[in-house]
Amino acid sequence: MALDWNGAATCAQEIAANWQRAAGPGGAVVLFDRDGVREAFAGGLASIEYGVPFTPQTPNRFASISKHILAVALLRAGIPLDAPLGRWLGELPAPLAEVELGRALDMTGALPDMMEAFWHQGVPFTATLSAEEVYAMACRFPALNAEPGTEMAYSNTGWRLGQRILEQVTGKPYKETVAELSGELGAAFRLPYDGSEIVPGLATGYWNDGSAWRRGHNGPHFSASGGIVGSAADLAGWASALLAGRGPLAGMLERLTAPRHFADGSESVYRLGLVCSRLGETRIVGHGGSLAGYRNHFWMSPAHGVGVVVLSNREEEALWPALTVLAALLAQELPAIAQAPVGLFASDEGPFWAELASDSISFMGGFERLITDGDGGLRSLPAYLDIRLRRDGEDRLSGLIGGVQRSLARVPADTPLDARLVGRWRDPRFGTEIEIRADGTALMPWPSGGTVSRLTALPNGRALASHQHGPWLARPCLWLDAEGSLRVAGHRARILQMQRAG
Repeated sequence: MALDWNGAATCAQEIAANWQRAAGPGGAVVLFDRDGVREAFAGGLASIEYGVPFTPQTPNRFASISKHILAVALLRAGIPLDAPLGRWLGELPAPLAEVELGRALDMTGALPDMMEAFWHQGVPFTATLSAEEVYAMACRFPALNAEPGTEMAYSNTGWRLGQRILEQVTGKPYKETVAELSGELGAAFRLPYDGSEIVPGLATGYWNDGSAWRRGHNGPHFSASGGIVGSAADLAGWASALLAGRGPLAGMLERLTAPRHFADGSESVYRLGLVCSRLGETRIVGHGGSLAGYRNHFWMSPAHGVGVVVLSNREEEALWPALTVLAALLAQELPAIAQAPVGLFASDEGPFWAELASDSISFMGGFERLITDGDGGLRSLPAYLDIRLRRDGEDRLSGLIGGVQRSLARVPADTPLDARLVGRWRDPRFGTEIEIRADGTALMPWPSGGTVSRLTALPNGRALASHQHGPWLARPCLWLDAEGSLRVAGHRARILQMQRAG
């Protein structure tokens, strides 16, 4: 296949020009092959307040793009991925301690996500939390989200624990490992553990509240789950070395993307910090990243030895722009955007729900773009979650979501709030309280006395709360389990179990 570098450059230049014309936050788009960076474009501002332009050399937060870097370090250190977490982290409660490290990294370990667990207890994402405070929360988790190996559900917890294991085995801080690894390849990655740590030239992250750009702030300790800082040019150089197998990355792409399996033997698209997908008949590999004010994505075609990095300091999707550039480079058609049935759907029981727009889906709060599968069905172009659905009659969707067979029925618009939900509920382990009111609102945990959420009723003793967390909308499902407890569940954390308190 002949590569169309001119077409890809035109596409990348257009993305950068749009940022430039908007005169707000910006980003960089970098094309690379196995030999290094081929072309780089940038537009917009790294700092609105000071008018600093964004360039391909501007340091930016990679967010979750950098997960696979920890996987490289763990593999180089010879740490066995089939050993349980408790082999190294004896303080973990039994359910977590028994999870294999490999499952903790490939998102099939059912580990509750730290940030979502904090949100459910009213801790904002801006709260400054040390590594030890975050780890202490993990040591209090009473259960997993599901049986390990049965579901792929995105969670940062396994990567935080993986970093802790690496540091224990190597005897040195992970930030030193990151500097050494990237330094061998001529890149200047760094891992500032605290948001207040000064990083020269770091782009400010921004999110738009509907009327103006606001600065993003991330409070918790930065970790291997997504804390590395570097430029788009440096990240492209690293990805180029990964494609070529240069230096410390020799053979690593094959090991990182080797098939990972569910307990039933079926294959997951999520590997060790990388997602495997397809663009037409071409196998592509990549990952995204999101922190408050930063959105990034990179895609590579290993067969062609090429790829693209899109790094930005603005809260907007980066997956599709990156895919658009890669498609132009490979002279491939972009997948057809879906025309999905719009509305709210829910499983017959349990906390599982999805809200569909015509071209996207939010499954329990996890957003994915939807495309057609060429056979009358819908599938995600997975940033994080593999979704394959088909219509099952007029008002039902069925298929695989994260490797699990789900059936979701349209929620009638006039569904009333189940009276059994009304009352004050308290989790005895964490002390978290929720008050559900007969008027269809709930007082949810939040600093300064809580926040009132308008509930969306679901059938069979369930309701969705709604709470804006800066740029993100949290929508936990409140549901009555078989024992009469009130459970609080999102896609990433499902551990609160409340008893009636009044």
